[in-house]
Amino acid sequence: MSAPATGVFRSLRSYNYRIWIGGAFVSNIGTWVQRTGQDWLVLTQLTHHDASAVGVVMALQFGPQILLLPWTGFAADHYNQRKLLIATQASMGILALALGVLTVTGLVQLWHVYVFAFLFGSAAAFDSPVRQTFVAEIVGDGDLHNAVALNSTAFNSARMIGPAIGGLIIAGFGTGWAFMINGASFFAVLISLAFLRRSELRPNARAHRTKGSFSEGLRYAWHHPELKAILFMLLLIGTFGLNFPIFISTMAVTVFHADARGFGLLSSFMAVGTIAGAIMSARREKPRFGLLLNGAAVFGIGCTLAAIAPTYWLFAGALAIIGIASLTFTNSTNSLMQLSTEPGMRGRVMALRVAIALGTTPVGAPIVGWVANTYGPRWALGVGAASGFAAALVAIYALMRAKKRANS
Repeated sequence: MSAPATGVFRSLRSYNYRIWIGGAFVSNIGTWVQRTGQDWLVLTQLTHHDASAVGVVMALQFGPQILLLPWTGFAADHYNQRKLLIATQASMGILALALGVLTVTGLVQLWHVYVFAFLFGSAAAFDSPVRQTFVAEIVGDGDLHNAVALNSTAFNSARMIGPAIGGLIIAGFGTGWAFMINGASFFAVLISLAFLRRSELRPNARAHRTKGSFSEGLRYAWHHPELKAILFMLLLIGTFGLNFPIFISTMAVTVFHADARGFGLLSSFMAVGTIAGAIMSARREKPRFGLLLNGAAVFGIGCTLAAIAPTYWLFAGALAIIGIASLTFTNSTNSLMQLSTEPGMRGRVMALRVAIALGTTPVGAPIVGWVANTYGPRWALGVGAASGFAAALVAIYALMRAKKRANS
């Protein structure tokens, strides 16, 4: 028997994975260009620096992750994942182009952004769990952790490039073209899906269609202590910590008085940290629960440093630390939950993960936005710091319980 492959880039041996990650990288650049444009549009063009409006957009965009949870996990576990991805990616591309047309023509209003955020979030709710579990079909379980880490490397490389490009596009051509470019970028994923060698895919076991399929997924996670602890940690950080559009936009505009270029550059600094975290993750053979503790604690420290940063560049440096920590935490939850779950349940469990990590934003984003408006963006970052420290305490408790069960 041959030894398992090692190395940071081992998943790239697969033709299908190379095609997949190439298309995803192009699309992710477009996504970050749009996110920069959307935040800038709401904060500076459709409102007068209203952080609560940014929070409402986030709530509408991520709310469908919870609202549609019974159906998104079911779809990921029961339907052909490649065909489902084609449908979701095409839908998001069309929506981005439509919002771009409204903005370029000067017809866009705040309620338009709200509606498109909800529609985009609905398509993304179906896309996220199937896109995450589809990686296992491409590389298999042996290289799953490495592939997840490389996905994050590509995503965050795009995160470093996209906001900077978005800032230049907004400054040079107008916000609407950020949406148009994102809409066009979805063709890269559709082309990559068309060129996959279907004979080399490793289809996950499809679940049988039964009543109570969604509740079965909830019971499965509840009766696995490690999964339950991960989900609770995600609940804390997802609700109050992963509100980067609010943190970065309000600090950039109201504290450091940056222009569109300076705003985009801050997101790129955070991406530098997430790329570093992704590469470190890719070097690991397999994820460990202790990484969740480290990631949550450093996330809290990073948010604290960002909250007290006296200058723009020190704030940018703190964002890099937050990037490393958030990537370490989220990547580890992704790999640990997939590898701890039997294949026929992965779609529902991953849909639950995505729903809690992103779908709790409808609760957290308006609260964090209100804190930023009422007490200032530095206090909003303090809320994010508290979420990281609280999640670290959950990890300590879970590790102590696991050690106690092992000794009993």
